[in-house]
Amino acid sequence: MALVLALDQGTTGSTALVLGADGRVLGRGYRELPQHFPAAGWVEHDPDEIWQVTLAAAREALGTARISRRDVTAIGITNQRETTLVWDKASGRPLHRAIVWQDRRTADRCRKLDRELIATKTGLVPDPYFSATKLEWLLQTLGRPRGAAFGTVDTWLVHRLTKGRAHVTDPTNASRTMLFDIGRREWDDELLKLFGVPREMLPEVRPSSGLFGHADAEWFGHEIPIAGIAGDQQAALFGQGCVAPGEAKNTYGTGAFLLMHTGDRRVASTSGLLTTVACDAAGGPAYALEGSVFIAGAAIQWLRDGLGIIAHAKETEALARSVPDTAGVVFVPALAGLGAPHWEAEARGAIFGLTRGATKAHLTRAALQAMALSTKEVLDAMSRDAALVLTDLRVDGGAAANDWLMQFQADTLGVAVHRPDVVETTALGAAGLAGLATGVWKTAAEFVAARRYQSFEPGPMPEQTWKEWQRAVRATLAWARDGGQVA
Repeated sequence: MALVLALDQGTTGSTALVLGADGRVLGRGYRELPQHFPAAGWVEHDPDEIWQVTLAAAREALGTARISRRDVTAIGITNQRETTLVWDKASGRPLHRAIVWQDRRTADRCRKLDRELIATKTGLVPDPYFSATKLEWLLQTLGRPRGAAFGTVDTWLVHRLTKGRAHVTDPTNASRTMLFDIGRREWDDELLKLFGVPREMLPEVRPSSGLFGHADAEWFGHEIPIAGIAGDQQAALFGQGCVAPGEAKNTYGTGAFLLMHTGDRRVASTSGLLTTVACDAAGGPAYALEGSVFIAGAAIQWLRDGLGIIAHAKETEALARSVPDTAGVVFVPALAGLGAPHWEAEARGAIFGLTRGATKAHLTRAALQAMALSTKEVLDAMSRDAALVLTDLRVDGGAAANDWLMQFQADTLGVAVHRPDVVETTALGAAGLAGLATGVWKTAAEFVAARRYQSFEPGPMPEQTWKEWQRAVRATLAWARDGGQVA
């Protein structure tokens, strides 16, 4: 029996899955990860806690699977991207807490960076989100320690699993550091000099599907090859079977992460999207466009926790179905500004079209529609930038369980929306990459064939709803950019 252990180390916890060659999930494990907030806007994780919760989740998954651990053929790793760690190469001792991707302590530094230089080399925009300024801050704070190693979370987990024998990463994670030239697909000397990063600190970049090292026998009873690594959103893209140009996935979480595969063509966005490294059908490097909607499921959380008009998110589907339309209500949930393709940090949430007849059902339906309509905005921008026609949309994340929303999404896009039977697509992607490298699956198509999808075929496009959404977004942007001036 050939099995794959997938380790999904996320921001709030670590999930582990044991997958059979037939695609069945045989075991699951989960452990929550403590969060640390040492100052306003600062977010940190303890590297040892990252390791401990991941190891515990893996052992739980293996225990619930009730299989012989000798049958585990490979380990795949996927991880929260951009989070930055530094440790002593010789001892393996962390030199500081990990600085998490959400951390904003280097915002001032990012405002001084050359946007064109960063975009040309990395496909990114100067932002504290990415690793480079976090690493620069750590090196300055620690006094540029000798013998230090840098890594994102994948590199740290491989370091611990192999007991320090491997210092490696993959192109998808490297592409999120703001130190990696995604055209040449190698660490960039000019960027290393800019941020004061010694090259010897950096991990070796290896293909996402291939050997990274062997997990020591101490952890799971025998040595297991680590054969697949990808950052969480690229792993989800691969796990959804999106390996050809024009194929796209959306993860409906607190926000929404959209990635469109562009094949071996690096597309420079004119719409504020990011260009990032993804995986092709063999697990080799390819490219994708990425866009983020800051508020998606968080709008439903606000209806529940902020307004108290619903008790549970699962109520939203019945409420949306209980009315024929929104009665003219349009909700632009810019509760944390507007992301792609508008990038207006000063935007704030707005509700238009309220009348005495508006009810919580109308507002709830408008909140769900906002998720689909903002997704359409980003995907339209991706299609324009890449000159690609969207073929269909693969979906995952908590809000993807809402059948009404998925049907409305299909209607707005005019293409089918496919929801998989297993929603842990980041872990699936890591498992697929590891399984390809070790012969569990011969091709990506064989791996994806094990998935079962519920499809939502498109109905009539709600043209008036789309026009009203665009009008509401224009009004929201105008309010943000007015600056409070009174005529």
